[in-house]
Amino acid sequence: MKILAIETSCDETACAIVEDGHNVLANIIASQIDLHAKTGGVVPEIAAREHVLKMIPVLDECLSVADCNWDDVDTLAITRGPGLVSSLIIGTETASVISYVKNKTLIPVQHVVGHIYSNWLEAEDEIEFPLIVLTVSGGHNELILMRDHHNFEVLGETRDDAAGEAFDKVARLLGLGYPGGPAISKIAEHGNADAFAFPIVLLEKGSLEFSFSGLKTAVLSVVKELGEKFDKKLQADIAASFQKTVVTTLATKLKMAAEKFPEVKELHLAGGVSANTLLRETIKEYVPAGIKLRYPKSIAYCTDNAAMIASAAYFQYVLNPGLYTSNTNITPSTSFKML
Repeated sequence: MKILAIETSCDETACAIVEDGHNVLANIIASQIDLHAKTGGVVPEIAAREHVLKMIPVLDECLSVADCNWDDVDTLAITRGPGLVSSLIIGTETASVISYVKNKTLIPVQHVVGHIYSNWLEAEDEIEFPLIVLTVSGGHNELILMRDHHNFEVLGETRDDAAGEAFDKVARLLGLGYPGGPAISKIAEHGNADAFAFPIVLLEKGSLEFSFSGLKTAVLSVVKELGEKFDKKLQADIAASFQKTVVTTLATKLKMAAEKFPEVKELHLAGGVSANTLLRETIKEYVPAGIKLRYPKSIAYCTDNAAMIASAAYFQYVLNPGLYTSNTNITPSTSFKML
């Protein structure tokens, strides 16, 4: 079953064709990073305008790379939300029109669920349930227990800033570029991760929720205290110390979740921050014996992309094919929940 998916939840115009939830035939992403780097963050109006400009070229390229025509596409999938409404509208309207014109079934997918299914893309072996997923991105931070496909129990989520959002805000405080994650990781390579003892916030005993706002404030206090003493060396030290603190917090929470549910067979990382090398290496040290650790096979599957949406849609469809019809009109939703 070939699914063509569209993803426009934020500032990436993406289209992919995936077969049977695993085999990626094409995964095209038109990035807007250079545009939003000028303002230090995503401007919704600019993002939406770029989606309008890029949508048709990206669709055409996707079909060409996959060597498919519309007759080869069995069904469509679209990110319905959450995300920037102005961006989501471009994707949902495009998918709805194609569903009508081409008489194709259209499957709405929740964005975080898409990230979860990035680990099924090009997986070389069978993924075993139950498993726990740690999603880490700019807008989302969750620990999720999966007992089967599309069977989700949220164990914990962020109370304030998500990890990716904290990276962006601290990068801005340090005078680094956008997006913050790669900028901080790059300069942290030249810093001392033990130079500053930033707080590791674990919240109440046994809590699996996250909070990074206090860490952001701690970095701000250090930068203000340093004043004119702040230089490139201290910039690198702060970046390295901040990154270590975030990674340690995430790894600790994931280990706590695994210990709370000893029946779990796998631990998964997903989302943009799952591309962070230090996070991957640190979590390997925290994984209990006998549990398999997975993260997306390609860095392209960590950030927003349409292949993950197609994979999630496939397993969603298999569970209840009668739920979806052709000529479907999908409206975006910032509060769209996991199914």
